This record gives sequence, structure tokens and C-alpha cells, in this order.
Amino acid sequence: MDNIVKSLRKLILANWLNVVLGVLSLIVFIILWWLYSAWLHADWPFAGRVPSGGAGYLPYPWDVLTAFLQSFTTKDPATGLYMGSHIYASLKRIFFGFVFASGLAVPLGLLMGRSKTAEAFANPIEELFRPIPPLAWVPIFLIALGFLWGPIFIVFLGIFFPILLNVRFGSKSVDPVLVDAARTLGARRGDIFVKVVLPFTLPYMMTGIKVGLGVGWMCIVAAEMLGSVGGGVGSYIFNMAFQAGMYDRMFAGMLVIGLLSVMTTGVAAMFERRLSRWMGMK
Repeated sequence: MDNIVKSLRKLILANWLNVVLGVLSLIVFIILWWLYSAWLHADWPFAGRVPSGGAGYLPYPWDVLTAFLQSFTTKDPATGLYMGSHIYASLKRIFFGFVFASGLAVPLGLLMGRSKTAEAFANPIEELFRPIPPLAWVPIFLIALGFLWGPIFIVFLGIFFPILLNVRFGSKSVDPVLVDAARTLGARRGDIFVKVVLPFTLPYMMTGIKVGLGVGWMCIVAAEMLGSVGGGVGSYIFNMAFQAGMYDRMFAGMLVIGLLSVMTTGVAAMFERRLSRWMGMK
């Protein structure tokens, strides 16, 4: 625990300007949110310019914070689940979707990047399916795979292509000078792949993972809104808005999604740093 605190303190001190600017941007955002909400609630002049009834859709920031805290201690009226159960359900779907996507996209991207034959074989299929938005597959997957596995494979599609494209580009962009130098020093094909190609591709792969996780969270929210088993933050947002009319809880669910996305991206960044040190890159 002490090491974590020291590392966090060191990170903050090394990036204090970014931390200050980040906190300042959040404060400005909350102030603007409060002002607009006050305008809708007719708490200050010129509120008459806004149509009546609009106030209920945008609660005050402290109302959303209260609803956020209460969602962990009180059950939602639609499913009877606590927020912790919804978070667990969404994280489970993100985890399995990420494992399936990365487990297929990383080796396939490396193969397509280093083999022209593999690239020529797989490229037409990739170019055919890549432009199709993952959300377009929601009805098909929910019907074909059900409300249990359907959302997972929607997440899989959202994460798969960003990782595939970045890994493919990274492995293809390996400097030939590095490969020739490794061969000159007696490195075999497997050694070149492990010692040269993989370390060079790592930053591209992690970029794809971060982008893919962001897309994955968008996909899981949409999939859970349309149908899921065992809850989920997306279904929580939908139910609070359209069934319960509790817009403070709806915004609380959106806040949860944002925090979960930041958390998973942070875990990916931490993994990248550890893996880079292990490979001797940092």
C-alpha cells in the first residue's frame, strides 16, 4: 500500500501541471452544468426562454452525486438490483469481449503485418466487415446468441477491429534496419519476432486496446439497453430514464460508465508500462 501511495505521489508531482489543468477543467464543467440547470429550473433571470418541462431532464450536479451514492445502497425499482450488481454484469461482459477480441486480433494482426500472403487472404474480409458499425449487429447477435452471449459478442466486435488495425500497422512498420541488425547478430526468425517485432508493435497494440475499450463501453451500453440478462449499467440507464423517470439516477449511471471507462483505460496504461519495462523498452 505504501508503494502505491508513493508511486501515486511521484506521478502527481511529476505531472502537477496536467493535474491542475484537469481539475480546473472539471470545475469549469460542473459550474457550466450548474448554471444551465439553474436556468432550466428558473432559478435565475432569462429562464423564460427555455420551454417549460425541460428542467426535469437535467438535475443539478449535487443531485446526480446523491443519486450516484444512493444507487449503491438502494435497489433500482426496475430490476431490484444494486449498482454494484449492474457494474459486475457490465464488467463481466467487457472482460469476456476483450479477451476474445484481443486473443484473436493480436495474433491475426501480427500475422497480417508480417506476411503478405496472410494479408492478401484476410484483407478482403476485414475491409468488408470493418466499416459496419458494431451497433448494427445488436439485433442480429441478440436474436442469434440470446441476451446472455449477444452483448458479449457485440463488445467483441467493438474491440476487435481497433486492436487488429493497430497491431497490423505496428508490425508492418518495424524498421528493416532493426531486423537486418538482428540477423547479422545471429538471431533466428523466432528471436527476431520476440525481440524486435513484438517490442516495436507494443505501443501500437496498447493504442488499439485503449481505443477498443472505449468503443467497447459504448457497445455494451447500447446492447444492454436493448436487452441483457442479469442487469448492466446500460439497462440501468434505460430503465431509470424510460420506466422510472428518475433522471438523476440516469445521469448517475452515465457517470458510472465514464468512471469505469477511465478505470479500464488506466489499467491498460499500467499494464503497458509494466510490459515495456519487462521487455527492456523503459
